[in-house]
Amino acid sequence: MPQQSPDRRTTDRRAPECRAPDPRGPDRRTTTRPTTVLTVTADSLVAADFAPRRKAPGPSRKSGAANSYRRLFTIPGALAFTIGNLIARLPMGMFSISAVIMIAGARDSYALAGAVTATGLAATAVVAPWTARLVDRYGQARIAVPATAIAALGSLALLLCVRYGAPDWTLFAAYAATATTPNTGGMSRARWAHLLKGDPAGLHTANSFEQAADELCFMLGPVLAAFLCGTFFPEAGTLVGVVLLLTGVLLFASQRTTEPPVRGRPRTAAASPLRAPGMPPLLIGFLATGAVFGSMEVVTIAFADAQGHRSAAGVIIALQAAGSCAAGLLYGALKPPGPAQRRYPWTLAAMALLMSGPLLAATLTGSLLVLAGALLVAGMATAPTMVTAMTLIQHRTPEGRLNEGMTLAVTGLLGGIACGSAAGGWVAERVSAAAGYGIPVAAATAALLIALATARPAVR
Repeated sequence: MPQQSPDRRTTDRRAPECRAPDPRGPDRRTTTRPTTVLTVTADSLVAADFAPRRKAPGPSRKSGAANSYRRLFTIPGALAFTIGNLIARLPMGMFSISAVIMIAGARDSYALAGAVTATGLAATAVVAPWTARLVDRYGQARIAVPATAIAALGSLALLLCVRYGAPDWTLFAAYAATATTPNTGGMSRARWAHLLKGDPAGLHTANSFEQAADELCFMLGPVLAAFLCGTFFPEAGTLVGVVLLLTGVLLFASQRTTEPPVRGRPRTAAASPLRAPGMPPLLIGFLATGAVFGSMEVVTIAFADAQGHRSAAGVIIALQAAGSCAAGLLYGALKPPGPAQRRYPWTLAAMALLMSGPLLAATLTGSLLVLAGALLVAGMATAPTMVTAMTLIQHRTPEGRLNEGMTLAVTGLLGGIACGSAAGGWVAERVSAAAGYGIPVAAATAALLIALATARPAVR
């Protein structure tokens, strides 16, 4: 038999005894089975350890999704500024309907009430980006508090003008002053972006929570305003809204430890979010998405009125917001893979597809019950779309201009809501209420085509 080559020869030496440290003391050790093997080759010494391994502690996947939102509020100061922000955000859904009820009841003119609120919307589109630019330059607390005080005075002035029969032009001037109301949702998102910098998964969850909060306030605000104005007196909704707004903003602004740092005056005009790469088509997409929301609300009211159940329109619209709220929370917990740029067209495609449900329900069945179910399902596509779009806004906005960038997105939404309301009302009146549901489908499709035509290389 040929001898084994010396460089391939191995010897096996087992450690005679391996003792594990005994936590009870050195004198109470117990002998364990050998777990270490020493193997000598021609040029090395190899030690193999066969001791049992323990799995390193860490969160499981099952608990990860459930704790996603809980982890957000373990950040010091996060819970406090979120509570203040929610209190301040609730009146955003109260002021317009309170103004309509108050003005229409006192002047017996829905046309005047609608014109006044439309003027406030137009003023907001002009003033809000300017207010957000000041917030970025001088800080949230320094600008948000006086801006809120001016807006509160405008709401109180409107109330007094209506109450004491002032000329109609004073109503327009007073309500226009409310345009200085700061974008509290945008400021909250800016805080999350600052606190979760370098943590895209956490920021995705935070953006989803903020979108769900928007939908929740959209549901509760009009209901609370209508209850207060109908149960107590027509000015009650405006008064409570002013108190909530001031209280919430003061509480939010007092949380200075979570406030993003001030960047100061930008040195070049190129820092404007409007000139940032990829921002203009994204803002146009917000305009189209706003048209979905505005047309859906008006057409639903017209359809319910045509069916003889106009009072049910509020509940049906709230179902759409409820579906969006639930989908937003679920979307935040799931953390879908891939960059936001790649997900955005898919969310728009889902929204365009699901928006066809109300059109089919109204056209083929004419049933409010079926329509309510279709709106609930359709609403589930809006929150993921808005969350993804807001994430892209955060990625594309130049550093130090985040509040301005997100306020521009909100301004685009408001402009789209106004255009969608006008288009939906025109179709509902000239053609039919059921045909009006074609406007949201067309608007969502337009947003999808814009996204596809202006697609950029995906970045995380």
